[in-house]
Amino acid sequence: MGFPENVKNVVERYSRIFPRASRVTYAPIVPARAENARVWDIEGREYIDFLSDAAVQNVGHNNPRVVEAVKRTADRLLHFTFIYGFPVEPLLLAEKLAEIAPMGGVKVSLGLSGSDANDGAIKFARAYTGRRAVLSYLRSYYGSTYGAMSITGLDFEVRSKVGQLSDVHFIPYPNCYRCPFGKEPGKCRMECLEYLKEKFEGEVHADGVAVLMAEPVQGDAGMVVPPKGYFKRLKRILDEHGILLAVDEVQSGLGRTGRWFAIEHFGVEPDLVTLAKPLGGGLPISAIIGRAEIMDSIPPMGHAFTLSGNPVASSAALAVIEEIEERNLLERAERLGKRAKRKLNAMKKRHELIGDVRGLGLMLGVDLVKDRETKERAYDEARKIVWRAYELGLIVAFLQGNVLRIQPPLTIEEELLEEGLERLEEAIEDVEEGKVPDSVLKKVQGW
Repeated sequence: MGFPENVKNVVERYSRIFPRASRVTYAPIVPARAENARVWDIEGREYIDFLSDAAVQNVGHNNPRVVEAVKRTADRLLHFTFIYGFPVEPLLLAEKLAEIAPMGGVKVSLGLSGSDANDGAIKFARAYTGRRAVLSYLRSYYGSTYGAMSITGLDFEVRSKVGQLSDVHFIPYPNCYRCPFGKEPGKCRMECLEYLKEKFEGEVHADGVAVLMAEPVQGDAGMVVPPKGYFKRLKRILDEHGILLAVDEVQSGLGRTGRWFAIEHFGVEPDLVTLAKPLGGGLPISAIIGRAEIMDSIPPMGHAFTLSGNPVASSAALAVIEEIEERNLLERAERLGKRAKRKLNAMKKRHELIGDVRGLGLMLGVDLVKDRETKERAYDEARKIVWRAYELGLIVAFLQGNVLRIQPPLTIEEELLEEGLERLEEAIEDVEEGKVPDSVLKKVQGW
């Protein structure tokens, strides 16, 4: 079977063979090759990738160090199962992850995806504490395996069809732009934390809760950054009741926010950390990093996968970490993030469609609104902007239906970042001026 050369043909064949449960569509991009922040489709068209391939390519597409590590390892050892044997590559990776972890005295469990890592965090927390209840956040996203889906607070439709884990309870995330309690920044008493205390008094027995699962920056909710003191106050409440704090760094980790882990911005040490997306530089691998006594609480084979610790994927992950270290990408992400945020805030002054700009490092969200006073979400406008950006050669997506997701590689060339932002503003202008027809709404599915 020959390699297809027509975008339309590939897109049509996708719809015939893949179920809708497995994917979501923003624009018909059929990639043929990629390099750093650039992607070329099978018809030769070039794009600037402002998504880093869904926050996977922190060190850029086809990073030479990662590609070389993959080739070197694949030439001598494609796989030898880590659960029975002792391959060196996963050992070196685990030791490196322990070195950069935001807490000390840890052990590491390796897996294949962010979903299984978050499943594992639930298992380790329940086993260690001997408790069943799990706290999570509304509008959170942890993955699509049963456990991860059960603690996800973003979309309850799936679990209504397939069921879920029991004893999961949800609380509001501290969203200062769209406060669920109607408060304004600087004028609240952290009602979100008061709500948690009331939940303990009226619904959930606090001393029966094993863990709170949290995203330090709530990604798929629209790049929501909590107020600075939130996690410190939260941790005091959790510690008072012996509740573990597990942080999902699947999207925010490995330099994305200008720190190895986004939780480092907030001055607390978690008990468990989950990693995936950018860890393998494009290969499937995940990790749970946790305090040793927690990680030793499950019997042998209680959280193990035949292909976990794959030597090739582990080598790629080590190369990703080395690239971040040697190129000082933490500092670069912080610097470029501030630069992009300034540009986006300048756009906000020129475009009423932009209600809020937020994020840390190169993990940014642009909240689009129909009216700044009411903050009504601009759903159709977001779809049109994503489509127009695609036509202009820019890959961008939206979250929550109206928040533009901006996460370019940490290695993106500065001039390319500027060019991408210019294309984004052109797309916004075209939508505001009515140059993008309603017909494109049928083409952008989104999520």
